[in-house]
Amino acid sequence: MTRKILSLFAVTAAAFFLATGGQAEEHAASSITPKAAVERLKAGNARFVEGKRKPRDYRAQVAATAKGQHPFAAIVSCMDSRAPVEVVFDEGIGDVFSLRVAGNVVDPNFLGSLEYAAKVVGVRLIVVMGHTECGAVKGAIDDVKLGNLTGLLAEIAPAIAAAGPKGSSKDAAYVNKVAQQNVVVAMKEIREKSPILREMIESGSLGLVGALYSVQDGKVTFLAD
Repeated sequence: MTRKILSLFAVTAAAFFLATGGQAEEHAASSITPKAAVERLKAGNARFVEGKRKPRDYRAQVAATAKGQHPFAAIVSCMDSRAPVEVVFDEGIGDVFSLRVAGNVVDPNFLGSLEYAAKVVGVRLIVVMGHTECGAVKGAIDDVKLGNLTGLLAEIAPAIAAAGPKGSSKDAAYVNKVAQQNVVVAMKEIREKSPILREMIESGSLGLVGALYSVQDGKVTFLAD
């Protein structure tokens, strides 16, 4: 069954290449390495923190990307309104894929989206970024029950277990520790649940890194491998 699914995905990807002239993946792959992609994001965040963001003509960028896109990275992050990835990394329209959901958890829909980003479009880097003071993490710690949110918060349980002795959602240090573990768990799921992405990561054609954004000062800290 897995082979059939992968074969179907490959056929779909090939069809997409033909429809777009096969230029998207080639453009991204030839322009940046996974390591350089990380450095670009670090530099962008430094500009953001220092208040020295690049001037951008968004109307011009809309026109420039109307017939195609060549993003270099895909960033999985929380839906928190204080952590918009294009802003905190000082990137423009068409530069990155942004996948956002409460608690930056990774489900099959996100995995499929990341496979599209990496295998079809050709991004060179996947970033999983959590953030401090995460409301979803606090809700998971408190075992909140609320409609469909109940199931989403349950996906953060492994991170709570990995963080050690159970703490309080009112303890900022503990909340941030769980948030960081939640990033690690998401990265593990990407590797384990997507053979397509795992193969690309192991071959070195795709990078996978974790990060934690501080809502207090705007800094992004990349986690050690």
